[in-house]
Amino acid sequence: MFDNVLTLYILNMLINNHNKMSSTLNTTLNIRIDRKLKEDASKKFKKIGLGISSGMKMILNQVVANNIELGPRMHYEMTPKQEKWVRKQVAEAKRGKSYKTVKELFDDIFKD
Repeated sequence: MFDNVLTLYILNMLINNHNKMSSTLNTTLNIRIDRKLKEDASKKFKKIGLGISSGMKMILNQVVANNIELGPRMHYEMTPKQEKWVRKQVAEAKRGKSYKTVKELFDDIFKD
């Protein structure tokens, strides 16, 4: 059935690694995500022959193996009003604007 030693060696390694992995899969991860995000991710994983569970395992392994630092990122854009407010706050912070009381601070923030 197998015509060379290399094929047998590779199969043996795969079986041994699978057995090691099977014995270490002892926890479950459940997450709530947006339906569209799940559907889009599933399509991407399917293109490379993976289900969403296998794809997520692959990503988690890469994060750990490559010591990838992650941070929160917004997945939506700010409205023009929000962006204007943020730019105003940044500009005022650079000018060193200060307040004598918390009321004065809140009055200034909510005057628009």
